[in-house]
Amino acid sequence: MSRVFGEVAALYDEVRPGYPDELLEALTAYHGGVPASVADLGAGTGKGTELLLRLGVPVTAVEPDARMAEILARKFPAAEVVNTAFEQWSPPPGGVGLIGSATAWHWMDPATRCRRVHEALVPRGTLAIFHNRHGYAEPPQQQVIDGIMQAVDPAQTVDDRPVDWARADLEHSGLFTGTEVHEWHRHPVFSKAEYLSLVRTFSTYRQHSPEDQQLVMTNLGAAIDSWGGTLRMDIHTVLVLGRATT
Repeated sequence: MSRVFGEVAALYDEVRPGYPDELLEALTAYHGGVPASVADLGAGTGKGTELLLRLGVPVTAVEPDARMAEILARKFPAAEVVNTAFEQWSPPPGGVGLIGSATAWHWMDPATRCRRVHEALVPRGTLAIFHNRHGYAEPPQQQVIDGIMQAVDPAQTVDDRPVDWARADLEHSGLFTGTEVHEWHRHPVFSKAEYLSLVRTFSTYRQHSPEDQQLVMTNLGAAIDSWGGTLRMDIHTVLVLGRATT
């Protein structure tokens, strides 16, 4: 499933929201300044890489899907793009000062991801796990959209994980200390076309048959038309920070 986004790599790059500038401020404050080097794991087309490059230090972007990595390399020539899975990546000798993972931590092997990152970091290096939760500003609209998605997959549920689920992962590993959680909300207005394009990049949509996908598109489009043709979203960005134990 982590490779399914490559099928719509260009669309993903076009419509997926990026991350707020405040995230970079929180990250550098936690780290105690600018790290000497950065790695971005599961970099995709570079939504997180773009932010991390602003640190002005060497950035290695690790992405397993060649179609995503191609866009990433074209957009951000300053980054060293490594087209491989995190589990096959060889960190540089001596480790990396900061490792970021933007909307990718949940795709990595839960049994080994904390240990592998700990081994890749310098002593007391920083791990920054961040992602966007795509919600809706109006609860009744949220309920309608959830119902449309669940109509083609009754087993599908809304993401009900705690916002700090990654912090629990780090703390449970015993390999990270001083964890922090930061959150931001943005409320952009999407046109019907923009929102339907966004949905086409969701794994919960892409895993279904073409027939079910078309049904979702039809019903979502009708719902948005009934709301005046636009939809105000709640883009909830969550940043989890941890410091590697020595």
